[in-house]
Amino acid sequence: MSRIGKAIIEVPAGVTISQKDNVVTVKGPKGELIQELTGGITFTQEDGVLTFSRPSDSKEHKALHGLYRALINNMIVGTTTGFTKKLELVGVGYRASHNGQRLELALGFSHGIVLELPKEVTLDTLTEKGKNPIVTLSSYDNQLLGMVAAKIRSFRKPEPYKGKGVRFVGEIIRRKAGKSA
Repeated sequence: MSRIGKAIIEVPAGVTISQKDNVVTVKGPKGELIQELTGGITFTQEDGVLTFSRPSDSKEHKALHGLYRALINNMIVGTTTGFTKKLELVGVGYRASHNGQRLELALGFSHGIVLELPKEVTLDTLTEKGKNPIVTLSSYDNQLLGMVAAKIRSFRKPEPYKGKGVRFVGEIIRRKAGKSA
């Protein structure tokens, strides 16, 4: 069996999970998330514990077994505690500011970059003198949060020579030596 798929999920108090026509709905204090289950993957809920099962041991069913267990677990964690990602802007003159759901970035281009974020994602920017600006994103939807963070990072990926660009906090960039004299 899949090591991830066979692991149980304990459902915390205040979270309700319902299934109708292969569509799972998770409602919690922070919001509501919906996921469709395909490939015959089913789950049972007993005494606040979710267990997932698959119809056969084919390669596709094994892959979907672990995938849907992880997705439902992320939905439960997201609706109870939420997720957070922090991005660091490394470079001279790189700035970040926000106005509501509008993120304004100065990343060394001739023009500023303005990104309108979805309402599910909350945004905060931190700029301290002598330190790199930090953009903090938080949401109850892990998939949406990852897509937004990847979009922001794609505006100026970290380059391997000086390490300038937008990176996740704690991300290690492989550095190259450059030219030798």
